[in-house]
Amino acid sequence: MADFDISKEEMRAFKKSVPFTKYDAGWVVLCIGMAIGSGIVFMPVQVGLKGMWVFLAAVGLAYPALYFLQELYLKTLSQDDNCEDYTSIITSYLGSNWGIILGVIYFLMLVHGMLGYSLAVTFDSASYLQTFGLTEGRLSDSIWYGLIVLVIMVLIAAHGERLLFKVAGPMVLVKLGIVVMLGAVMVPYWNFGNITAFPPITDFLRDVVLTLPFALFSILFVQILNPMNIAYRKLENDPKVATFRAIRANRVAYVILVVAVMFFALSFTFSISHDQAVQAFQQNISALAIAAQVIPGAVVSVMTALLNIFAILTAFFGIYLGFQEAVTGIVMNVITRFVPEERVNKRLVFIGVTIGVILVLWVWVSTRFPILFFMQLGAPLVALVSCLVPCYLVFKVPRLRKYRGPGVVFVIFFGVVFSLSPLFKFLE
Repeated sequence: MADFDISKEEMRAFKKSVPFTKYDAGWVVLCIGMAIGSGIVFMPVQVGLKGMWVFLAAVGLAYPALYFLQELYLKTLSQDDNCEDYTSIITSYLGSNWGIILGVIYFLMLVHGMLGYSLAVTFDSASYLQTFGLTEGRLSDSIWYGLIVLVIMVLIAAHGERLLFKVAGPMVLVKLGIVVMLGAVMVPYWNFGNITAFPPITDFLRDVVLTLPFALFSILFVQILNPMNIAYRKLENDPKVATFRAIRANRVAYVILVVAVMFFALSFTFSISHDQAVQAFQQNISALAIAAQVIPGAVVSVMTALLNIFAILTAFFGIYLGFQEAVTGIVMNVITRFVPEERVNKRLVFIGVTIGVILVLWVWVSTRFPILFFMQLGAPLVALVSCLVPCYLVFKVPRLRKYRGPGVVFVIFFGVVFSLSPLFKFLE
C-alpha cells in the first residue's frame, strides 16, 4: 500500500506551489452549503432556552472537536489506495462485516435527516404563511396540510435533480450572505438583558451536553468530505496534492463557517428573549420563524424566510436523493429474490417508493414530535460515524497509527459525550 500522508515540509511547499482555484472555491461553497441547514436555524432556539454561558461552553467543545474529527476523517479516507465510498474504505481496512454495519448506520442517518427536515418544512412553512398574513390560523394544525406539503416536496425532489444541482451554488451563497446580514440587521435589537445568570453547575453541565448536537450540526459538513476527496483524487495525478487540496478546502470552509455562524448565533441570542425561545419550542418552529414574528420590519422577515426556505429545502432535497436511492435499492433487493430483475417494472417500483415515503413522512409529521429533541436523538449516529470509527481506525490499522495524538484523544472524548447527549434529556 502506498503512503499518501503529507509531511509538514510538503504541506508548506504545496501552500506556495498549488494555487487556490475556482474549482477549490466551488468545493468550499458546497461544504458551506452542507453545513447551513437545520442546525443553524434551530441552534438559536436551544441557546435561548439554555442561555449564553451554556452556548459558549458547548461551542468551545464542539468547534475544536469538529476541526479535529473532519481532518482525521479526511486523512483516513486519503490513505486508502482505491479511494472509493467510505463503506468500501472501512471494508478494505476492517473487513466486509464492518462495511455492512457502517452501511446500515449511514442509512439510519439518512432516515433521521428525512424525518427531521419533514417536521421543519411542515411547521416552519405554516408559521411563515401566518406571519405574512396569508392565513389567519396555523395550517399545520390540520392533518392534511402536512400531506400537501410533503407531496409537493417529494415530487420536486424525486424529479428535479438536475435543476437542484444547477442552482445549488447560488443558493448556498445566498444562504451564507443572509446569515451574515441577519446577524448585522439584528444588532439594533440587541438587549443584553436577555443574557441569563450563570446556572447551577449541575444544570450547566447537563445543558452543555444537551446543546452539543446543535453546536456541532451548525457547522458540520463531514458528509461531503468523501465525495470531495474522491473528486480531487480523480483530478490530480499526485495523490498527495489531491489530499492537500481537500484538506485546504475543508479548513477554509471551517473558518468561514465558524466566524459567520458565531456572529449569527450571538446576534440572535442578544435579540430574542428566553420567553420567545420557549414560544418557538412550543410551536415546534425555528428561531428564524419566531424572529419574523417578533421583530418589526419587512427586511428581517424576508431574510429569515429566505434563509429558512433555502437551508431546509436544499437540505431536504439533498438528503432525499440519497434516501430514495437507498430505499429503492432495498426494495429491489427484496423483489429480485422472488422475481427476475429483467421482469421488474422499475417505473412502478419508483412510484411505489415515492408514495410509500410520502405516507411514512405524513404519519411521522402528524405525531408533531419535538424537532429539538429529535435532533438530539441523532447524536449517537453522527458520533459513531464521524468520531469513533475514524479514531478506532487510527488505533486498529497499522498504517494509520501515525495520526495518533492529543487531537484523536479529544475526538474520542467528544464522541463519547456527544453520543450520550440524548440520555441527558431525561435529566432535565
